[in-house]
Amino acid sequence: MWKAGKVELGNKELSGRVIEAAIAVHSSLGPGFLESVYERALAVELAARGIDFEQQKVIQVRHLGVVVGEHRLDLLGEKALLVELKAVSALEDIFFVVARSQMKAAGLRDGIILNFATIPLTIKRVGPGRDS
Repeated sequence: MWKAGKVELGNKELSGRVIEAAIAVHSSLGPGFLESVYERALAVELAARGIDFEQQKVIQVRHLGVVVGEHRLDLLGEKALLVELKAVSALEDIFFVVARSQMKAAGLRDGIILNFATIPLTIKRVGPGRDS
């Protein structure tokens, strides 16, 4: 299982506001729904709180300057924060690897993974990897 020290995000204010919105969604809906339900509910909550975000943001993956694929981010908060949503029994190491890859491809330094299937809501901060 993922064993990392405490991750400090560059934009504490934004991540705090997004986490507060996620807690409100989790408190309202509880666990048991599909990830897509939580994504839509969090989008509603972020909009109600005046937080700028993009949903299912397409990013290009490049190798040697050539586009070799694309990926979709669940949510991108204020063009600065990756918000990856899960609805799984437990977070696995691969989720952190994927989040870091998404952040690298999108040019982001800060991310959070939110797992709505747990009580309480699981919140994990993700910073850049050693190779970033």
